[in-house]
Amino acid sequence: MNLLQSALLGAVQGLTEFLPVSSSGHLVLFQKLIPGFQQPGVLFDVFLHLGTVLAVIFFFWKKIIKLNMREWFLLGVATIPAAVVGYLLSDTVDILFANATLVSFALLVTGILNIRTDLNVQRKGDFSSKEAIVVGLFQAVAILPGISRSGSTIFAGTWLGIEKEKAAGFSFLLSVPAVLGANVLEMFKYRNNLGLDINYIVGLFCSFVFGILCIKILLKALKGTKFKYFGYYCLAVGVLTLVLL
Repeated sequence: MNLLQSALLGAVQGLTEFLPVSSSGHLVLFQKLIPGFQQPGVLFDVFLHLGTVLAVIFFFWKKIIKLNMREWFLLGVATIPAAVVGYLLSDTVDILFANATLVSFALLVTGILNIRTDLNVQRKGDFSSKEAIVVGLFQAVAILPGISRSGSTIFAGTWLGIEKEKAAGFSFLLSVPAVLGANVLEMFKYRNNLGLDINYIVGLFCSFVFGILCIKILLKALKGTKFKYFGYYCLAVGVLTLVLL
């Protein structure tokens, strides 16, 4: 893998992490499509996700430092399902990320969820503890590459009747403990082989920059019924990759 490929994958991660189209799924597909690409493994993907988490912290810093105890509690409760599933599947993640067919079918599911998000009736702006757990369960499913973390959690929030903007805000903040936890787990797993590779740094930087851009795009997309277009895109990509790969 060269620096150009690292930058490209970082840009893909940044542009797709918060848009409801599955960044992990797109990374798998792009890595399959790049000629002569040598799979860097899950650790490289961890660095890319770290870049987008830093983008969330940078963009929402003022909101994060103003969170009250109840909001921290809800984020903690919603993080538990993904933490449990991530730990249990830690030894099979590499296999999942190598399966382009799985990604294709998962993208079809993501497409359906995105289209359904626009149809959900939104009645309220606050989460209960039970609703936070439900959102957390959807985030746990998004460990599968091709299932969008933001798409599934925003769908879950609106399905429960939460306003789309509130559901998205919760989804953004929920990505921080979830992805940081995954990063810590993977770094511990590869603790004996954590050599600092310039490709990892380039990928992280690009995912950070494009992640900020992506957040701005999604915040604008929350207005109206624009999620269905992300759904159509995921359905198209899912079908095409089933045919081509």
